[in-house]
Parts: sequence; structure tokens; C-alpha cells
Amino acid sequence: MTDATMNISLAPPRPNLSHSWSEGRAIANALLTIGAWVVALLASIPLISVLYMLIVKGGSRLSLDLFTELPPAGFEMGGGFGNAIVGTLVMVAIASVISIPIGVLAAVYLSELGPSSRLGRTARFLAKVLTGFPSILAGVFVYAVLVLAMGTYSATAGGVALSILMLPTVVLTAEEALKMVPRKMKDAALGIGCTRTQMIWKVVLPTALPGILTGVMLGIARVSGESAPLLFTALFSNYWLSQLSEPTASLSILIYNFSSMPFENQIELAWAASLILVLIVLVFNLLSRLLGRPKY
Repeated sequence: MTDATMNISLAPPRPNLSHSWSEGRAIANALLTIGAWVVALLASIPLISVLYMLIVKGGSRLSLDLFTELPPAGFEMGGGFGNAIVGTLVMVAIASVISIPIGVLAAVYLSELGPSSRLGRTARFLAKVLTGFPSILAGVFVYAVLVLAMGTYSATAGGVALSILMLPTVVLTAEEALKMVPRKMKDAALGIGCTRTQMIWKVVLPTALPGILTGVMLGIARVSGESAPLLFTALFSNYWLSQLSEPTASLSILIYNFSSMPFENQIELAWAASLILVLIVLVFNLLSRLLGRPKY
């Protein structure tokens, strides 16, 4: 008998990877798979129902007039909510200008500079508390601090209130994104002579950019539809925004006001405004995905 024949005869038998549906594990796997699909379909029913109603009832009213005209009075027909779209975008922009720099800098401190310090632990705890902070309390706080001091409702006060709600989301998601940067990349940057500031600015932040943008998107998505804090800060206006220190219209308040009116025209506008608000959030989502894609 040759060596090759002996090696073949002594080789262990190949395992049988086939399985029978009568086995207990196969039955359990099939049942769990079916159960997961059923639960996923049940969870998607509310979302699909809302989107269907928005497209059917709001889409039928879409026209250029919605973006160029002002809200109509009670018995008037037609009209639009261009001023509410502008007001929403302006206040979200103000909130982003305030919360994004502060949130990213706080996340850098929490993840790189003082993750275990007393200040870091306190700031992290407060950020987590703020994630469950009732939005109406943010409006009451800004009303007492800013609206009463200015003597008027304003887009500035609305943006500040939204920034309070947006800030913890940006801080916590940016911190997690920064923590996901491999330690070897940081050590390599320090090893070639970079300072800690250069390492954070040139290595950590660019690498964590997709995660940071995801956190920004989540923050914008949260505050874009807020109405309670805007009732105390920006209130509402039937006119175009001319300056930041005056009452400002927003889509969420317009939806709230028009949905409770007994006029069919206003109810249709509320459905159309709801659809536009969802599309605005979708646009922010897509932009964050495009900007956050790796460059390699």
C-alpha cells in the first residue's frame, strides 16, 4: 500500500452538513425566522399607514402655490404656507449653528480629553438626562430667559429652544462616533510627531465624520417637527419672515392650527404641510448620508 493510499484511508470522514426539517433546531430556526418577519411586518404597518395617508391626502394638494403664498383666512380658499417652510428652515438652521459646534466640542472632550474626569462624567450624565427632557419645558425655559427679556416672540428664541433639544443627541452620538476611531490610528498620529490637537483635528474628526453627521441628522429630525417649544418662543405669523426678532411661522404650528379648524381648505393644507415636513426630514437624511460616505 502506497503512502497516498494510506493517507486517504486514514483521513477523517467529511462531516454531513445537510440537515433534516424534522430536527428540533431546524424547526426552531424556521419558527423564529417566521416570527421575526411577522413582527417586522406588524411594526411597519403604522409607518406605512401614515405615509399612505400623507401621500394620498397631502399629495393631492401639492402645487407651486403652497410654496409661494401665505396661509389663508378662515373662509378663504387656496393659499399656501411658504412662510412656514422658511420659518422652519431658519429656526432649524439657528438650532444647528448653536448645537453642532458645542455638541462636537463637548463630544471631543468626553471621548478624548477628559472621558473619566468629574466634569466629563457630569456632562455625560446631563446629556443623557436631556435626551428625555420634555420639549415643552425647553420652551418654557427659553420663554422665561429670552422671550421676556426681548419683549417679543421671535425666530431667535425658537432656534434657541430647538438647540436645547438637539444638543444632547449631537453630543452622545458624536461621542460614540469618536470612540469608534481605532486606537492604532491615534497612536500612529502621535507616534509621527502630531500633537494631540493635530491628532484630533486631522485624524479623529475626519474618521468619525459619518457618525457625527448621523447624529446631526437625528437631532435635526427630532427638532424639525417640534411644536410645543415653538408655542412659547416663536408663536406663529401669517406673514413672511423679515427679521429674526419677530414672531415666526413654522410647519408644526401651522399643522396644529389648521388641523383643528372646521374648514376643509385648512385641513387639506395641514395634510400637505405634514407631507412637506416629512420630505424635509428625508432630504436632511439623504444629505447626511451623501456627506458622510467614506471618500475611499
